[in-house]
This record gives sequence, C-alpha cells and structure tokens, in this order.
Amino acid sequence: MFCTGIENSVPTINNGKTRVDEMEVCGHYKHWRTDFDLLEDMGIPYVRYGPPIHTTFLGPGKYDWEFADMTFADLRRRDITPIVDLCHFGVPDWIGNFQNTDFPELFADYASAFAERFPWVQLYTPVNEMFICATFSARIGWWNEQMHGDKPFVTALKNIVKANVLAMQCILKRRANAIFIQSESSEYFHAENPAAIGPAEVLNSMRFLSLDLNYGRRVDSEMYEYLFDNGMTKEEYHFFLGNRIKQHCILGNDYYWTNEHRVSADGTSVASGEVFGYTEITRQYYDRYRLPVMHTETNLIEGPNGDEAVQWLWKEWASVLRLRNDGIPTVGFTWYSLTDQVDWDCALREQRGTVNPLGLYDLDRNIRAVGKAYKQLIRDWRDVLPASSVCLVVPIVPPSHYNIMEEREVERHQRVVNLRPTTTQSNPQAG
Repeated sequence: MFCTGIENSVPTINNGKTRVDEMEVCGHYKHWRTDFDLLEDMGIPYVRYGPPIHTTFLGPGKYDWEFADMTFADLRRRDITPIVDLCHFGVPDWIGNFQNTDFPELFADYASAFAERFPWVQLYTPVNEMFICATFSARIGWWNEQMHGDKPFVTALKNIVKANVLAMQCILKRRANAIFIQSESSEYFHAENPAAIGPAEVLNSMRFLSLDLNYGRRVDSEMYEYLFDNGMTKEEYHFFLGNRIKQHCILGNDYYWTNEHRVSADGTSVASGEVFGYTEITRQYYDRYRLPVMHTETNLIEGPNGDEAVQWLWKEWASVLRLRNDGIPTVGFTWYSLTDQVDWDCALREQRGTVNPLGLYDLDRNIRAVGKAYKQLIRDWRDVLPASSVCLVVPIVPPSHYNIMEEREVERHQRVVNLRPTTTQSNPQAG
C-alpha cells in the first residue's frame, strides 16, 4: 500500500487556550480538492486522512458532518482508499483533555457514528500515535493537559488506549471486515555509558506500553509495577487483557531521525539520530507482536542540497524491502505528509508559523524533489511487488467495490438462509 497523509493534528497549547490545527495552517480546508488532485497525480491510492475532531464532534451524540461529507464523498468518487485517522493528538474543547475518564466512551460513540455514516470506509487508525500523545500531553507537558509526571501519563495512556480499543469494537459492529492500522512511534533508547543501562532498559520497556495494552499482551514485570504504582487498577488492566481484536490489526509503525535516543545516567535523553534504523527496530516490534507491518510515517526536511529528503526516502524504502525479503510481512509504506507542515520543528508547542519543508509538495502545492522521487518509486514498484511478494495480501475492498461487495454479502447470506432446514416452518413453536 503506497500511502501518504494529510495531517489532522489538533492539540491545544497555552493551558488549553490555543488550538493548533494543522489542516488550517497548511491550507487544506481551502485546497482540499487540489490536495486530492495531487494524490491522483502522484498515483497514490491510499491516504491517511480524517475529519478534524474538534469541529466535527460537537457533544454527546452531536456531530457536524458537513466537511467530512464533502471530502469523503470526493475520495470515494476518485476511488482513493482512506485510512481514517479519527483522533490526532487532540480532543474537542468540551471533552477537555486526556485526563478525562469519560473520553474513551465518548470517543467510541464518535467512531461508531462515523462508521455508521461512512459504511464504505474499511481502514482505520482510531487514535494516532497513542504513546506519543500520552507522553507529550501528560509526561513532558507539551500539549493538552500539559502535565508532568508518571501518574498523569498513566491516566492519559489508559484513557487513550481504552478509547482506541472501544472504537475498534464499535467499528467492527458496523463493518465486520474493518482493518485497523495502528500508527505508533517506534522508539529505541541507547545507554550512553554503563550507569545509563538501567534507565535505558526502563525506557525500552515503556515504549511498548501502548501496544501491549492495545493488543492484550501482558506487560513486562517492571511495567506492571509501574502501571499499578501510578493509578492503574486491576479491573482496568484486565479490560486490556480481555481484548481480542489483534487479528483485525496491522502493526503500523512510524520512524523518523529523532526516534532513537541517547540516555544519560539520570534518565534524561536526547535524540541520537539514526543508529539502528527502521529495519532493526521494526524487527523488535514484529518479534513482540507478530503482526503484519506497515511503515506508516517518515519524512526528512529538504535541506540546502535539495536531495536530503530524496536520500532518506530511498533509505527507508530499502529498509522496507529488506524486511519483506527477510520474510517479515510488510504491507505498506508512507511518506508523511502530502504537503509541508508548520511548526513541527518545535513539536507544535508554539505558533511560530514556521514552514517545515517535509512534504511531497510545498504549501503552494508545487511538487518537491522528494515528491518526484516518490512518484517514480511508485511507478517502478507497484506492479513488481505483488508478483514477487512472499507476504500476505491484505483483503482490502476499494471504495469503488463497496456496493458490489455489499451485494455479494447479501447473496451469500441469502444462500445460507436457503440452506437452513425448513421443517420448523410448519411448527411455530419449534427452535
């Protein structure tokens, strides 16, 4: 699945007073038709995309679908398959933030309403980068609740992951063959000296928490104590262990130059740059969860030479091919995002208006060098990979085939009904 994304990040900063809306600052609300034209011109059949939650989800049972109706109808008309991103780093003002224990059920209702309104949508990322969202909001205090500490982090994490799990359950009730592609940051923490080995090991266990809970995997013993020391209850933990949705999931993982860290003896860390790289870190996640893999985010700034992002694209693509050739079922690749982004150089903590040249296109919708390279890469590989694949084929129903699929399902159901014994028809009390 060759993919890109149109980012719908909406965290709040300044103690909840200011909303950072990437769709607004990147011009998508004005240029969404043009952006979809660019997808077609690139030959990209998949897009990570979702409605802005803060203007769509107005209250319990209250929704404004106007923008979603327009955009999703156009994606369907173009036969572009969305991977629907329902919650990207923020919640509506009336919910508050990720400390709100009502959030999981409220979000599940929102996901249910979306799936009801857009039944042809099959692929979802209910909550984007759960670990990063909890970390930035409640552990290092950058977004939303802007809290610091282990207890608010655990509260945010369990609320976010529970919201994701409940949303998947609700969507499956309305689309039984829905597929969930987690987009989670893949991290690694390197000890810079012997005294830092212990802190690095703790952080390397912590990085798995969101996916362990999401997939119903028992956490490491050290993390078990950490969760319970910081507010998780036995009932909450067993809710996650009782989750059986893993078989509907693809392990989507994100990798950037900043995803590896050098840890000091006091537990603080700084970005180390690429040390192991995507291939090795993805092996660690795959060995833990044994799910099909999709590279769901990467990018690099186009620097002074003009080819920095192009070289990173080829490097990440080579890593994906290596995983596939080694027998790890790798089913997709994503350059994120379609256009340049704004203020990600400060992690959206301030509204500086700084344009980050990370996209396939700039904000005037002119193609960048990496856009040209990705377009050629897709042309070169899209017909080769299915024929040479040793991996599974993901059972995706394109938007244009939804009605056909629905009709076939009705026919299949009718055949099952016709095959049932008819003896009970003469006896209303039977069976």
